[in-house]
Amino acid sequence: MDTTNLSSKGQIILPKAVRDSHGWVPGMAFTVEDVADGVLLRPLKSAPPTRLDDVAGCLPVSGPARTIEEMDAAIGDELIARRDRGRY
Repeated sequence: MDTTNLSSKGQIILPKAVRDSHGWVPGMAFTVEDVADGVLLRPLKSAPPTRLDDVAGCLPVSGPARTIEEMDAAIGDELIARRDRGRY
């Protein structure tokens, strides 16, 4: 079993064997969940780029018309929110 230490900045270095076995690379994002006997790290799944044409009509609409840029931003925000909730 490998061991590691918590730095003064709150950082933990994952042993190379663990990173390699999971294919984790620098810059990857993880969710951190507080569990009864420690913490649980889960890598965030990357969301593929989505175009408005791919999802038109699947989100509820209310209020004034939006620009394509505003709709793309709203779709991106919802994808991130769903990913953070573990849906994707």
